[in-house]
Amino acid sequence: MVVGVRAQWYRFPGQAAGGTKDMWRAYSDMKEANWKNSDKYFHAHGNFDAAKRGPGGRFVALVISNGREAIQRSIGRGQDSAADQEANRWGKNRRRPKPLQT
Repeated sequence: MVVGVRAQWYRFPGQAAGGTKDMWRAYSDMKEANWKNSDKYFHAHGNFDAAKRGPGGRFVALVISNGREAIQRSIGRGQDSAADQEANRWGKNRRRPKPLQT
């Protein structure tokens, strides 16, 4: 057992729900921005926001990120999957996303 996890198990579902919202918001923001080569920023940002919520948010970020990349590869659009996963890891490790370059 991990120290502290058992005492706060009841927070996991709320963290996961909030993390799901964070991931969706980052995806929506990316689509709205429609800015060439900005997807890594939004990958990192969604994962960063979700991971800040705690273990539940980090778990959801992992599941959503890995699922999205698996789908992208399966439909032949995974050319930059390794770079996307690196951006996902950057955010999940609670590193602030690098600013977009204009």
